[in-house]
Formats: sequence, structure tokens, C-alpha cells
Amino acid sequence: MEIQNSQITMPTVSENINADSNGDISKQPPTAAEIQAWIVSYLAQLLEIDPDEVSVTLPFDRYGLDSSVAVGLTGDLEDWLETKLDPTLLYDYPTIEGLSQHLADEFKAKV
Repeated sequence: MEIQNSQITMPTVSENINADSNGDISKQPPTAAEIQAWIVSYLAQLLEIDPDEVSVTLPFDRYGLDSSVAVGLTGDLEDWLETKLDPTLLYDYPTIEGLSQHLADEFKAKV
């Protein structure tokens, strides 16, 4: 499977927005499920496949992602999450499920 570097339209996931007792609105960190849905949508669009064909338990390398695609995915995910991410995250957490859970846990630790 050959992956072409094409312009990806960023998938969006609804944001959790809450108002505190003073009426101040705060953005809640994304859940593991939301991050997972974003990555699945991103990969499905990149690979031109149905999102149902993306398994969250298969390693990223099984999808034929090369290092430049991995860096692009990490950069786009970084933009969506509005936080700096280590470019080696896909190697440290080689599945969608593992990466999503790690990122959600990191966000929870910051709150």
C-alpha cells in the first residue's frame, strides 16, 4: 500500500465545553475516545479507506506509514490538541488505542 503525501482535510471532533459556577467557560481535555476517533478519521482519510477498516489495535506500521507520514500525523494531532507532542510518540505508543489512552492520561494529569 503506497501512501501519497496529499493535503488532508482535518477531521474534527466535538469539544467538551463546560461552564463553572461563575459562568466561565472552560474547554475540557479530550477523552481517549475522542482522540481515538480523530486518529481513526485521519488515517481513514489518508489511506482512502472506510473508518471501519481502521483497527485501533494494529500497529501504525501495519498501515504502511513511513516516517514522513508519522511526523505529519503527529504535527496535525499536535495542532488539533493545541499542545506540543514528542515526534516519537507513534514509536513509543505504536497503536491508535495505546496512543489515545496515553494522550488522554497526559491531559488528565495536567488538569
